[in-house]
Amino acid sequence: MSDRILWQILEELSAGQERGERPDVEVYAERHPELAGELRELWAAATLAREVGRIASDEPSSITLAVGEPPRESDPGATSLPSRIGDYEILEEIGRGGMGVVYRARQSELGRTVALKVIRAGAMASSADVTRFRVEAQSVASLEHPGIVPVHDVGEHDGHPYFTMQLIEGTTLSVRLADGPMAARDVAALIAPVARAIEFAHRSGVLHRDLKPANILIDEEGSPFVTDFGLAKRLEADDSLTQSGVVLGTPSYMAPEQAVGSRGEVSAATDVHALGAVLYHALTGRPPFQSSTPVETILQVLEQDPVSPRLLNPQLDRDLEMIVLRCLQKPVELRYASAGALADDLEAYLADEPLSARSGSILDVVSRMFRETHHASILENWGLLWIWHSFVLLLLCLFTNWLQWEGVDRFGPYLAVWTVGLGTWASIFWWLRRRAGPVTFVERQIAHVWGASIVGCVGLYLVEMLLGLDVLTLTPILGLIGGTVFLTKAAILTGRFYFQAAALYLTVVPMALFPQYGPTIFGLVSALCFAVPGFRYWRQRGKR
Repeated sequence: MSDRILWQILEELSAGQERGERPDVEVYAERHPELAGELRELWAAATLAREVGRIASDEPSSITLAVGEPPRESDPGATSLPSRIGDYEILEEIGRGGMGVVYRARQSELGRTVALKVIRAGAMASSADVTRFRVEAQSVASLEHPGIVPVHDVGEHDGHPYFTMQLIEGTTLSVRLADGPMAARDVAALIAPVARAIEFAHRSGVLHRDLKPANILIDEEGSPFVTDFGLAKRLEADDSLTQSGVVLGTPSYMAPEQAVGSRGEVSAATDVHALGAVLYHALTGRPPFQSSTPVETILQVLEQDPVSPRLLNPQLDRDLEMIVLRCLQKPVELRYASAGALADDLEAYLADEPLSARSGSILDVVSRMFRETHHASILENWGLLWIWHSFVLLLLCLFTNWLQWEGVDRFGPYLAVWTVGLGTWASIFWWLRRRAGPVTFVERQIAHVWGASIVGCVGLYLVEMLLGLDVLTLTPILGLIGGTVFLTKAAILTGRFYFQAAALYLTVVPMALFPQYGPTIFGLVSALCFAVPGFRYWRQRGKR
């Protein structure tokens, strides 16, 4: 039922967009709060897929201002070469992307050669395309930094905007990486000034939002320049160009908060993540996330951690790997506080000095241990179910203890209670969860851990039978099984579950000392371990 509702909503949103409207996914999320999370992610992925399909002929590179990468003649977006635009004589086309075309041009008045960028769609350009193009020109024109390609002139020709920039004779980092990964120290020396340039842009109130190897130019002397601010956002401005739920950027280099559209707060940390993705690519020869389709790549960005760089490049220095992984942390607060802080660590690495990525007080380390991971949001799907699970688990344990008090010493009744009772509830639990919406990769992992714990609980009775022990002799081990389950959840979801793990481990002592109350003790502690976070995340979902 929920899948059909999701499909209908997505069809309505898509139809509205085809009519030229600006559909707001949040309106539908408010109407269907139980589907809000899945709806936002699916709409963001669908929007991204459409955008990538629109510019598919230009991937993997974006606009290129460097010489040596001629446009493809088969490009369906190619237009006839104009002879002149304003005071600029067009010499040749040197690059194109989803929004703009770049020409080598000579400015007649000053006699200098420049890179001239015009909007690609020409007369077919939408008002949003034109506005975004002008925002790029204004954003870059306000940035005067040696690591950012400078804008010389902003103008309009026959009603179409254009701007000119310094022509960088050289190549792009994407072309450089086509031959494979670079030497570690060369990468650090190249990206450190890029991070300084991005820090300057942030201090000037501009986010790049599309950092990738294709947007880093390298001149003939090896100096890097940041270009293509086509998705730039002014921090102090209302970003009216980014409608609710829209994903902007390049999937393999996106941060999670960027990949979920309106759900994420894009900030300077988003560009820090992209810098880490560029570092990763330069050091390993591939981006941290890549798949056969943009949507699958987006799901990797949201749900998975990148493969350790040293698994792909065993010669990589451990310090540089730590720098990269700190940039790629999914929780924003675990990344470098700024692009400048990243540049500091890269320069410290080059100077063989201590890194901030290795430093941190005991309080910092402890606080990080108890933070939520980027997967914790899935608990909103489990909150109410965990409350019900706490009651079911408590009833099973109380009934088990009642059988013990009644003097039942045969294994059959206990096995029936735990296999039929707990197994039936597990099936109902999973069925209810699937009805609430699509199940994520991480939820399947957690479900497997939970399933293993059920097998372990039932298996205790079989071990008692095989060893000739009295029934419920091994009951204290239930505390160890439950504690291990929550310890695993603490690593995947939130460090707060370390408290539940500790509580369940400690139940072993009273269960061993007071075996006549063992099942009840375990049931009470387990019920609280599930009910407390369940209630918290159930309320949290209701507030969205």
